[in-house]
Amino acid sequence: MSEVYAARRTRLRERCHAGGSAAALVTRPANVRYLAGASPHGAVLLLAKHEDLLLCQSPPDDRPYEGRPDETLRVQVLPHPPGGDPAVAAADLAQSQGADSLAVEEHHLTVARHRALASVATRLRLADLGSAVEQLRVVKDEEEISHLRIGAEIADQALGELLESILVGRTERHLALELERRLVDHGADGPAFPTSVATGPNAGRRGHRPTDRRVEEGDFLSVCLGAAYRGYRCEIGRTFVIGTSPADWQIQLYDLVFAAQRAGREALTPGAACRDVDRAARQVLDSAGFAERLQPLTGHGVGLEIDEDPQLAPSAMGKLDACVPVTVEPGVHLPGRGGVRIDDTLVVRPEADGGPELLTITTKELLAL
Repeated sequence: MSEVYAARRTRLRERCHAGGSAAALVTRPANVRYLAGASPHGAVLLLAKHEDLLLCQSPPDDRPYEGRPDETLRVQVLPHPPGGDPAVAAADLAQSQGADSLAVEEHHLTVARHRALASVATRLRLADLGSAVEQLRVVKDEEEISHLRIGAEIADQALGELLESILVGRTERHLALELERRLVDHGADGPAFPTSVATGPNAGRRGHRPTDRRVEEGDFLSVCLGAAYRGYRCEIGRTFVIGTSPADWQIQLYDLVFAAQRAGREALTPGAACRDVDRAARQVLDSAGFAERLQPLTGHGVGLEIDEDPQLAPSAMGKLDACVPVTVEPGVHLPGRGGVRIDDTLVVRPEADGGPELLTITTKELLAL
C-alpha cells in the first residue's frame, strides 16, 4: 500500500503547488489516515519541502483497525511530557526548512489553533487547503471498496442474527447494544455510527436515538446500523413488522418507500447529477402526497467517514463518478404512527460492469418477525 499512499500525497502536493503553496498541513483525522495509512490520536501530516512527516504525541498503535503508518513516512513522536500541539510543531518545521507558504485545512482548525500556527511560523504565509483531500477521497480504489464490502457483510450478518431472535418486550436500547456487540463479534472495528433502533411511533425517524420503549406486537421496527472495517464505514437500514401480518396502511407505506428506494438505486450511473438521483427517489414520495414528510436528502457518500461527499440532495451540485460508494435511504415518518426507512450502501458502476453494485444484501421484503 505504500505506493498508494505516496501517490495520494503526490496528487495533493501537485494541487498545493498549483495554488502557490510550497507545503501543506493536514489535520483532519480522516484525511490524515487517507494520506498516511494511520491517524494516531492528535496526529497531523506535513507535506514539507524535502519530506513527508507524521507528527504525533504518542507512538502509533500496532492494532490493524487503528491503521499503520505508511512505511515511507517519517514518524516523529513529540517528547513527553506533551510537547504541545503537533500542528504548531509541524508549522515551525516547515518554516525552518525554508517554505514561504503553508496550506492548512481552515475548515478543521479552530480560530485559536490557526492563531497559534501564525504566531509560531511568522515568516509563513498561511493559505487555505480547502476540501482538497476530501475531493481526492470521493472516488475509491478497489482496496477501499473491498473494505466497505467486508463491512457490509458484517452488518448483514449482525442484522440477520437479530432477526432470528425474540424481539417482543425488548427495548430499543437493548437491541441497539446487542447489534453493536454482534458487529464486533463478526470482526468489525466497531459500529460505524451510533446504531438506531426505532419501534412503533418512532419507526422510520432518521437519526433516532434508541429509548427504553419496548417492542410491541404490530409495531413497525426500523433498524439502521453500520460496521467500521479497517477504518471504512458502511450503512444499512431496514424496516419490519413485529408479530402479526402487516396492516394495510403499513403495506402501502412500505411499498411506496421501497419504490422510491428502487428509483434512487436505478439512477446511480456514472455522470448522473447528484440532484437527479435525489429527484428520482423524491418524486415517487412527492406524488403520493408525502412532500412535507420527506428527509432533507436521499443519500450521501461513505468511506473513512459515514457522511462524506457526494450528497444526494435537492440542492446538490456535481455529478457521480464510477467507484463512488453512496447510500440510498429514503424514508417517511408519520407522527404518532411510525414509518418506514430503507437504506443500502452501493458503489456506482457503469452499465457495462453490471450497474450499481449493492453491498448490503439483507432482504428488503416486508417481513413479519
